Amino acid sequence: MGNSGSAVKVCTDHQGGINWLSLSPDGQRLLTGSEDGTARLWSTADSQCHGHFQGHESYITFCHLENEAAFTCSADHTIRKWDVMTGQCLAIYRGHTSIVNRILVAKDYLFSGSYDRTARCWSVDKEKQIQEFRGHRNCVLTLAHYSSRDVLEEEEEEEEEEEKVSRDLLVTGSTDCTVKVWWVSSGRCYQTLLGHTGAVLCLILDAPNRELFSGSTDYTIRTWNIVTGEQLKVFKEHQGSVICLELVNRHLYSGSTDRTVKCWLVDTGERIQTYKAHKHSVSTLKYHAGILFTGSGDACARAFNSKSGVLQKIFRGHKFIINCIQIHNELLYTASHDGTLRIWDIRGICKRNKRRLKKERSVQGRSSQKGSLSRLFNNKVGCMVQQENGE
Repeated sequence: MGNSGSAVKVCTDHQGGINWLSLSPDGQRLLTGSEDGTARLWSTADSQCHGHFQGHESYITFCHLENEAAFTCSADHTIRKWDVMTGQCLAIYRGHTSIVNRILVAKDYLFSGSYDRTARCWSVDKEKQIQEFRGHRNCVLTLAHYSSRDVLEEEEEEEEEEEKVSRDLLVTGSTDCTVKVWWVSSGRCYQTLLGHTGAVLCLILDAPNRELFSGSTDYTIRTWNIVTGEQLKVFKEHQGSVICLELVNRHLYSGSTDRTVKCWLVDTGERIQTYKAHKHSVSTLKYHAGILFTGSGDACARAFNSKSGVLQKIFRGHKFIINCIQIHNELLYTASHDGTLRIWDIRGICKRNKRRLKKERSVQGRSSQKGSLSRLFNNKVGCMVQQENGE
């Protein structure tokens, strides 16, 4: 394991904790949303603050960054859209009657979830509410979006004739222990996914495989077929609430208040790795190039070899919980409730991991070749080679 890392830069501009950190699709900018009621725009090229968005009347809960526009939601019940070049507020979306927890931008839609027990859909450009999704018995904490074109066969689409105008669907997770799937065009609930016995804290969607994953305070992760609503699997080994999820190459990573991250094979439900060493809840995680990066309530970020589970580095310096992490150009960005954005150089870890992966592939290649020759010989001679090689 490497020594504790020191941040290459510490950004202290915010006057309150940072609740979220968003990276633009082109990787050129970062957006932070803070308890101080403002958002700040940062350049990934020079790590300088290039924008300060002021206007919210309470703390910012979540933020989302596009290449040309930034979006923030707040405890003041509103969502705002900002011009990233000028810092000007372009739109204010009003309608929620309580804290807005989460926003999601997809196509020309802006979706939001709130403590007022509703989710809403807005026109990004027209500053107008298009749809309200009402049916949850408690606050909406998390959102996902997909199109039925991504998951339904032609004959199944024809069954949904009334929804032909728009085939977009919104998924909402709530503290009422349910996940709901809604038709965006009508606001009609398409599916209610029942099974969790605790609040649903996180969702991750795999539309090509028709699967949805949900993490809950009931200590479980559940997999659902998003077409039929059928519960496919329940992942049960966590001993605390499941806070965050990451899906990479049919491997599901889950972070929990039990101070661990677990890796699961999606296709079998088998838990294949547990990442320990955290001294508090795992609040956020991100997979990058064979490395699993985590942020924790113990104020540290960590880097693990995703395959072996070996802890490779600890990033110390924050004073409070790390709420969000992003990775770009082999730099790790960590945003904390201590109000700072810290930037860490991870080139050394990435380089070592690439060398390790290359070596493993080389060894696997030789083993595979040897195995093929052994099998060929075995077919001709009998079981002697199999016994000698332990195959």
